[in-house]
Amino acid sequence: MNLTADGIAVNFDSVSFSYGDTKILEETSFHIHNGEFIAMVGPNGSGKTTVLKLLLGLETPSAGKIEISNANLAYVSQHMPSDNLFPITVRDIVRMGLLQPAKGYSKETCAVAEAMEKTGISELALKPYSSLSGGQKRRTLVTRALAAGPQILVLDEPTANMDTESEIKLYETLGLYKGKMTILIVTHDTEFVTSLTDKVLCLGDGYKVVQHNTEANASDRHGGKSMNVRVLHGENVTCC
Repeated sequence: MNLTADGIAVNFDSVSFSYGDTKILEETSFHIHNGEFIAMVGPNGSGKTTVLKLLLGLETPSAGKIEISNANLAYVSQHMPSDNLFPITVRDIVRMGLLQPAKGYSKETCAVAEAMEKTGISELALKPYSSLSGGQKRRTLVTRALAAGPQILVLDEPTANMDTESEIKLYETLGLYKGKMTILIVTHDTEFVTSLTDKVLCLGDGYKVVQHNTEANASDRHGGKSMNVRVLHGENVTCC
């Protein structure tokens, strides 16, 4: 993965990928600009997980090129740690965002307090992680990623297991970071995306990524005025 051109955080250039004889992506192209807030949507089995694996370098495309800017990338998986016997507090979890291989923890402990304050979990700091609700755990993991100070933040199904209050708080928090970092949210919810979104990318249309238009919706879901996604079927679109 190489440094992309100025202004581009992520670039998929004619990328193809298959699991055996099963095509997942075929000559897929899209790019994401620095500072954009992107929603990638598609039903289960559409290839979202594959795109994430390619983005994170866990898989290699069979054709095409993937370029990612030389930036700090943080990833929040949809799967949460489930070891309820491990005695660790919320603050300890968030501090893990500052852990550097072979160096230990950085001295920027103020980043922990700042991230916890912005995500609204400061009062949970000394609580055992295992005692939290699903929504609180999710917010804690997002806080850990934010504490690392990433330039690119990737969230896989970030509102899974979240109650409405936690969901609203999450999107309010992401709104504070909009424009300050590149944010990619991956979700199977093809009906709604937050109004923070700059562009919507859809997977599942002939192995390609298709850009969507959006139209206003009166709902205030996801912490603000939502956008109802209207699908544009057709040729592969490079989003710009």
